[in-house]
Amino acid sequence: MQTAAGGADMTPARVLWLTGLSGAGKSTIAQATCQLLRSQGRRAVVLDGDELRRGLTRDLGFSDADRSENVRRTAEVARLMADAGLVVIVALISPFRADRALARALFEPGRFIEVFVDTALSVAESRDPKGLYKRARQGRLPGFTGIASPYEPPLAPEISIATEQMLPDLAAARLAALLG
Repeated sequence: MQTAAGGADMTPARVLWLTGLSGAGKSTIAQATCQLLRSQGRRAVVLDGDELRRGLTRDLGFSDADRSENVRRTAEVARLMADAGLVVIVALISPFRADRALARALFEPGRFIEVFVDTALSVAESRDPKGLYKRARQGRLPGFTGIASPYEPPLAPEISIATEQMLPDLAAARLAALLG
């Protein structure tokens, strides 16, 4: 988790909720967006799924119930941080629409911005920085999202970012502009 230094910040506290397959580019875009916002004097923080699983949610597995609890805990933390005045950038697979809807319900209208990091499974699989897709295809990662467990893309996200066509810095600029 990264937080910004203090200072005058006129950005309304909001949550950018980046969802997409493993390897889609969520973390890269989240970090680039946070860095850009900070360079503009805005207070921002990243809640990254991988980092959360090493700490706050390390007791959770990958069953549907555990995935839902992972999203719930992350949304609660994001709400607390947004209430403290931060722009919170969440990078979390969050594969189920119902869980993302519950996360959205914690926020006043306009404070939760769903960002679909849209990447074809074949592209995400070819990137596979952690070798997860390979292990899933070998049957060594049961229930892996996109292979043995579904990913439900958002039906009406506020913004979609096709990472096959947009570099992370441009995606970050679009997200920062969306915040105003």
